[in-house]
Amino acid sequence: MSDSIKKPPSDATGLRKGLTSYGDSGFSLFLRKAFIKGAGYTDSALDRPVIGIANTGSAYNPCHGNAPQLIEAVKRGVMLAGGLPMDFPTISIHESFAHPTSMYLRNLMSMDTEELIRAQPMDAVVLIGGCDKTVPAQLMGAASANIPAIQLITGSMLTGSHRSERVGACTDCRRYWGKFRADEIDQQEISDVNNQLVASVGTCSVMGTASTMACIAEALGMTVPGGASPPAVTADRIRIAEQTGAQAVQMAHDRLTIDKILTPEAFENAMRVLLAIGGSTNGIVHLTAIAGRMGLEVDLKALDRMGRDTPVLLDLKPSGQHYMEDFHHAGGMSTLLRELKPLLNLGAMTVTGRTLGEELERAGPGFKQDVVRSVANPIYPQGGIAVLEGNLAPGGAIIKQSAADPKLMEHEGRAVVFENAVDLATRIDADDLDVTADDILVLKNIGPKGAPGMPEAGYIPIPLKLARAGVKDIVRISDGRMSGTAFGTIVLHVTPESAIGGPLAYVQNGDRIRLSVLNREISLLVSAEELAERARKNPVTPPTADRGYRKLFLDTVTQADKGVDFDFLRAATSTGKTPRG
Repeated sequence: MSDSIKKPPSDATGLRKGLTSYGDSGFSLFLRKAFIKGAGYTDSALDRPVIGIANTGSAYNPCHGNAPQLIEAVKRGVMLAGGLPMDFPTISIHESFAHPTSMYLRNLMSMDTEELIRAQPMDAVVLIGGCDKTVPAQLMGAASANIPAIQLITGSMLTGSHRSERVGACTDCRRYWGKFRADEIDQQEISDVNNQLVASVGTCSVMGTASTMACIAEALGMTVPGGASPPAVTADRIRIAEQTGAQAVQMAHDRLTIDKILTPEAFENAMRVLLAIGGSTNGIVHLTAIAGRMGLEVDLKALDRMGRDTPVLLDLKPSGQHYMEDFHHAGGMSTLLRELKPLLNLGAMTVTGRTLGEELERAGPGFKQDVVRSVANPIYPQGGIAVLEGNLAPGGAIIKQSAADPKLMEHEGRAVVFENAVDLATRIDADDLDVTADDILVLKNIGPKGAPGMPEAGYIPIPLKLARAGVKDIVRISDGRMSGTAFGTIVLHVTPESAIGGPLAYVQNGDRIRLSVLNREISLLVSAEELAERARKNPVTPPTADRGYRKLFLDTVTQADKGVDFDFLRAATSTGKTPRG
């Protein structure tokens, strides 16, 4: 039998991995080679380490509009390092083009990624992702597949200009839409700014969920150094792609599997970074899901304790003033990590085969810049996100305190209740809505099962009558999420959600609610006996579906404190908690 098609050993690599079962492994390899040679490959090419490249390019996903260029650069890096690149398509999810919400499809994308990594022969995989749910989906899938994997971020968009003002998606989208709702600008201006908010392909230019996950991926050690910040259309981004391809080949040689990188120490580093960048609240949900694939439970109380001694250092919208391209010009993640160095686990392994501490040493000294603040001069004295507890959220809730109004973070008010997103859309702009600026807006049934998919509807608009009166913020509470680009005094991820009978389901108009970020409290000022009576009179029936993906989703999705993952996708056994202590 020819050496090139002999029976593969049990520790097979390259094209000999994961042979299709025909009852004869030698024939399986023979058949596989016959078909791939139809694409023009030689035996010399096919004997190299195979590097899979997950291609998430899509006409529906402008955040990934540079995917063709990235794939070519990755291929170049792979071939220069002696590997064989093989790109393959997966599901691609864009935040604005996914119904009912991108979060509804994140787990499906993770399954697609995992199973294609398992099904196809590859010694390592490059994961190309950018838009909000794509990076967590890929990291979740790769974590479960557990082969050498490296993340390549698509990169942020450039900023635009509107009437001499610098603008970028999507904090400025919300700011200008708020002005339009309040009649501060007219139809012509809102149309004009619409042309300028997204100046190029790429992800949101502020510290939204996409930028947050890019920074988290680098903090986890899952990208080459400097992989988080280069904008999508820059030569820096293309060079990062080439380096990523070459590094994937080295990881394949070294058998540097993802479990050696996604350790408890790595997750602690990522959480520290999430807090220090004023990152998206979605980052907690995604990190929890990725950790769950590794058997790790995220301890929200410990995360909150970590936040008390982790200041916000990154001056980016919505917590600050700058944009992602400014962060890149300021040195990117190495500048931030250098400032956080005393708080990090420097021994955590990265995809380079070197530790985080070693990579920081290689990055060299910092330089003068004004985007990353010093610990002595932070944007905000504590971490951007605080964890709340109380009888309204027995399983916890969160608030992005760095983007909230300080005057509202200690507040008691009357509940103005909306039963679901349809009820909100119907009544929020009504002239006869009984609401004042001192009230608290409550939106139910937008949690994991309630919507379904936990949409970013937690950014409840200011009621039109208040917006026109000049009100810029009001306390808002829901069991849903909000975009990382959003801002305001907004309590999110209330757990358990209302759709499965959490206390939020039984809040009524006129109830008093107390928010105290200082005391980490969110309380419904109604007795336990009264709540129990309301539940007895109006029991909640969780939503169901008869068939298809919706049935799978509703039957198996977990709550926010478990990452909104499917229960059967989490690791079978628990290996501990993160962060520690």
